[in-house]
Amino acid sequence: MKDEDKVHDYWQSYSDLMAALLLMFALLIVIMIYKYAGIAAELNLQKAKVDDLIGVRARIIDQLFKEFSNSDMTLSIDPQTGAISFSEGVFFDKDKFELKEEGKRYLNEFIPRYLSILMDPRFKKYISQIIVEGHTDDTGDYMYNLELSQKRAFEVVRYILQSNIKGIDSKTKADLMSYITANGRSYSQLIIENGKVNRQKSRRVEFKFRLKEEEMIMEMQKILGKGSVK
Repeated sequence: MKDEDKVHDYWQSYSDLMAALLLMFALLIVIMIYKYAGIAAELNLQKAKVDDLIGVRARIIDQLFKEFSNSDMTLSIDPQTGAISFSEGVFFDKDKFELKEEGKRYLNEFIPRYLSILMDPRFKKYISQIIVEGHTDDTGDYMYNLELSQKRAFEVVRYILQSNIKGIDSKTKADLMSYITANGRSYSQLIIENGKVNRQKSRRVEFKFRLKEEEMIMEMQKILGKGSVK
């Protein structure tokens, strides 16, 4: 074989090798594109699930506003927490803890609509507690007001669980016992307006809900763990 033939064969083999290497790199690039496209899609899916968890409270609050925006009941909804507040006069006379007839009518209308949202299967699994809180103004002794506010919250819960409220059957009540609690706050959370205590607004009963935040955090960590790249 002539020398130029050897050189020609060498360069032909070299070019074939380079072509094969280029083909391998092209295949690797295609594989990596598909792989990371799949990972990106998975991460986007997991992010959507996390956003869904984070938005639970916001969605509950949105439903509460839709439910009670046109209500004739005198109530206010905190747009940040979803706490629903009723003035003291709706449920109780001054310095009393016996429910007024007006208060009973309010509860008969309010509770079925309120629970229809919190106990909805979409939200129920995230609910840790439903809290009824009694609040007073800063007139008088703290301990007296603590006892009064606790008795008022207790009376509201007693009425909910022991009265025949239309739309709240025995099964619902039994289920509700795992969630509902009564707390008296005395005047520890006064309503301050323009630097002064608004005693009328401070005397109130609030309905709050607490989410299973620890469980939600664990679920978010689990979701994010699934989307991690190994």
